[in-house]
Amino acid sequence: MWVRCWLSRDRLALIVALLAPFAVSVALVPFRDRFANTDVALVLVVVIVAVAANGYRLAGILAALSAGVWFDFFFTRPYQRFSIDDRSDIETLVLLLAVGVAVTELAVWGRRQQALASREAGYLAGIQAAAEVGATGGSGNELIKAVSDQLVRTLGLRGCRFQPGVSGVGNPPRLRRDGQVVWRGAVWDVERKGLPVDSEIELLVESGGRLHGRYMLTAAPEMRASLAQRRVAVTLADQVGAALG
Repeated sequence: MWVRCWLSRDRLALIVALLAPFAVSVALVPFRDRFANTDVALVLVVVIVAVAANGYRLAGILAALSAGVWFDFFFTRPYQRFSIDDRSDIETLVLLLAVGVAVTELAVWGRRQQALASREAGYLAGIQAAAEVGATGGSGNELIKAVSDQLVRTLGLRGCRFQPGVSGVGNPPRLRRDGQVVWRGAVWDVERKGLPVDSEIELLVESGGRLHGRYMLTAAPEMRASLAQRRVAVTLADQVGAALG
């Protein structure tokens, strides 16, 4: 559902990117003798900014290209032809395209930073929620379940279960304390391959050198959990270890 929503929004952004510069240009045509072409270009930059604010690079670039095409067609002589006779109009067109692309890249960067901040806030909220269960006197089972749910959300897992008092049974992949995944004596390249899906991943729950059990993580296909996400998962398991210890 979430993926379909994003696909619909991106599709709408592409349509707006193509049509909005055209619509604004048509609306400005009756007034082209009253405004300098540089003013028209500034209006079209505003349109590009509005489209690029979505943070979708392709839409922003399409809006810049569309604005450039219709600026040439409607506002440079000869009108209604894709050609430009005036050198200053050529310079204005080039600047319009350059500014449009630059604004789009800034919007994409800003959206990524916003998403990163949101994820980090989510990780912190998950750790705090687990800590509150222990701090308010919740039972060990409640904390184990709360952390299990947080692990699913943090790593994008298909499932997670807790096994008390065991480790290494079946020689599964292991999520180590440093956030690396080790399997069959080698470090698994999570960034390139995603989390292992052929076997459950073992996350030990320990405190003071004492083993309390392990979480068995079932990864979703092609889930490339970042190193930060994996370290948050280890911190969550430590919450359980501290409470059980």
